[in-house]
Amino acid sequence: MSKPSLKTSLAMLRATANFLDQGSANATLIFYDDSKPVSIDVDAKSSAKVLVLDLQKPCTKAIHENNIELFSTNAGVAIKSGTVKWARLINGEGVAVADINVGTDIVLDNYDIVLGSSVKLDVIYLSPQL
Repeated sequence: MSKPSLKTSLAMLRATANFLDQGSANATLIFYDDSKPVSIDVDAKSSAKVLVLDLQKPCTKAIHENNIELFSTNAGVAIKSGTVKWARLINGEGVAVADINVGTDIVLDNYDIVLGSSVKLDVIYLSPQL
């Protein structure tokens, strides 16, 4: 598959950020402790849900030369203990937008989340895959 230019990739990321804001609810980032499904069309196991973080609305903070910066998330409270392995990004309409690998696509200070702990993402960048 051919790779789009940086300008094209940033335009696609801007469209993704706008898509996140669609709907009456805030977009969410949901972290799971099981294996990522083979497709975004496969429902995530609710029993594997560890943490839900709400993005601010609008979610876009700044557009830079090489990435798009999103506002920090609201603090979320872990609903169970577990080692998070992947996360699903859901827009304000409840539509799954992307499945994200934890440790490669998203970096956390700690992947072991404890029941009842408060977690917040202070810095979020959407970067093109060039």
